[in-house]
Formats: sequence, C-alpha cells, structure tokens
Amino acid sequence: MPLYKTITVSKAIQVYIWKVTESEAILAENIVLTEYCQNRMLNMKSEMHRRAFLSIRHLLKLASYEDKDLIYNEFGKPHLIDGKHISITHSHNFTGIIVSSANEVGIDIEKHRDKILRIAYKFTPIEEYSTIANSDARVRKLTAVWGAKESLYKIYAQHGLSFLNHINVKDFGLEDKKTTAEILYDGKKSDYSISFLEFEGFTCVFALREVDVL
Repeated sequence: MPLYKTITVSKAIQVYIWKVTESEAILAENIVLTEYCQNRMLNMKSEMHRRAFLSIRHLLKLASYEDKDLIYNEFGKPHLIDGKHISITHSHNFTGIIVSSANEVGIDIEKHRDKILRIAYKFTPIEEYSTIANSDARVRKLTAVWGAKESLYKIYAQHGLSFLNHINVKDFGLEDKKTTAEILYDGKKSDYSISFLEFEGFTCVFALREVDVL
C-alpha cells in the first residue's frame, strides 16, 4: 500500500498523500463505490484517472471514511457526511486529501513544468518574479503560487472568482514552506494560511481558512 506521506497539520487537520503504482484491479479490491461514483468511473477514458480515483478511496479509508461518506454541493465542492471539511487533489501519479474538523481546507498537487512560465500572467502579476534569475526556482515558485490559488479556489467554490484579480498570495521564499493569502471578492475579505512541500518534481500545497475572531 503506497501511502506516500501523512502530515498532521494540527489535532483537527490531517493530510494524506498516495503514490499511485498499483494496477486498477488491485486498487479496486475492497472498495465499494456508490452508484454515482461508479458512473463517474465508467465515464473516465483514462486508466490513470481511474487508478487515481480509486486511490483516493483508499485515502478516505485511512481517514476512517468510505465513498458513501463523500457528498458534493451544487458547485462540485466535496463534503463529508459527518460535517467535516475535505479537499481532494490528483496530479499524474500522486493523489491527496486533507480532512479537517475545524477550518475550511483546500489542497492541490502540481507537477513542475516549464509551461507554467508561459501561462503565469493569467494567474499572478508576473513582474513580481522577474528578479528570480534561476529558471528552475522560478518554475518551483510559480507552481507553489498556482497550487495555493487552486487550493483557495476549492475552499471558496464560487463561480466568477478570478485567480488573478481576487486571490492574493503574499510573497514568500521557497525555503519558507509557508505564506498567507487573502481573497477579496464581492465586497468580502477572507484570510488564509498556506503551507507547501516539494517531492519528486511535484509541489503539494494546502490552505486553511483563518477562523474569524468576533
């Protein structure tokens, strides 16, 4: 069972990461899917997507849940039937979930690719990264920023939210492994803490919504 990593963020928050190496048949063993999820799998043409989908059900089991405990709202945002927060991600052969009984959470795994240099202007003010001379470091930092914004989008889950115009990730050093962010949308502001880690040419980012203090 290739559970790759677990991270205890706090007593209330756990991250689980899986490296997908097994066949689809092995991953399907002892996994019971709802009719809805069975239909989703049947419509997946890519075997890798099906394997990732099943590996996430193994991560749910590690967190003491089953497929039937996972529900989705009208925006496609997943929730757990007991009221806990969950976020799900997959990229190539890595999948991950974050489960929280406190803060709203989001998670994203991204592969380091040079393509991000060409599309960065779509999601962040690219001039902020012009001083990073090393191309590899620039790819790694932009990947962390993209992952952070993906994680925040998963938490907020509102149509019309713009990565470029509404989500601001505060500057950070790659060695910091953390930063903060805010979303300014529809006249409302919300604050978040961001953490990230790198492994095997990937970056995993997870975000926690800061609890408002009244």
